[in-house]
Amino acid sequence: MPLGSRDRPLRDQVCEEIRNRIIDGRFAPGDRIVERELAEELAVSRVPVREALRTLRVEGFVEDVARRGVIVRRLDRRDVEELFDVREALEGMACRLATAKADARGLRALQRHLSRADKALRSDDLAAVGKANADFHDEIVQLADHHLLAGMLEPLQGRLHWLFQQVEDPKALCEEHTHLYEAIASGDPDRAAAEAIRHVNHNREVARHLLFPEA
Repeated sequence: MPLGSRDRPLRDQVCEEIRNRIIDGRFAPGDRIVERELAEELAVSRVPVREALRTLRVEGFVEDVARRGVIVRRLDRRDVEELFDVREALEGMACRLATAKADARGLRALQRHLSRADKALRSDDLAAVGKANADFHDEIVQLADHHLLAGMLEPLQGRLHWLFQQVEDPKALCEEHTHLYEAIASGDPDRAAAEAIRHVNHNREVARHLLFPEA
């Protein structure tokens, strides 16, 4: 499956492709990623694959295991809890800032992501639902217009998008995003921050149940 656009560096395209495969489950935890095979499949040299894997190590998606090579990393319960801790703090802040700064154009952008999610839900396209929901959260960060916050979130975005896929009831999640949108549109930063924290903590409980049922 050769990559398309040549407007971006190959390493970035390869990195995005591998990351997306991990997020949507095509590469499962524990799967090996063989540099040579992936380079052949993507019709690129091994150099951008090697560079992409270096980035994904830093992001926490892959790791090196003796006698196995590069594998998709299994996130343990502590990893997930810490991600939710950070997400709760930063997302509450992002929603507070977005509420104070969002204009009509920004609110329409959020509405478009909600509409995409609803359309995908009616088509039973769960991958598209997940993408629209992740884009909804990314849009909030854009509306917050806070460079330091965006910089802190950037190395976490891939893993946060992976968390967005841990969904038990996609319809309920879309309804939560509608409530979050309404809180932001209300112009009340305190309401928006509280709704964001409520949303994150509900998703934390769902992820615990799905990822660690034995606990």
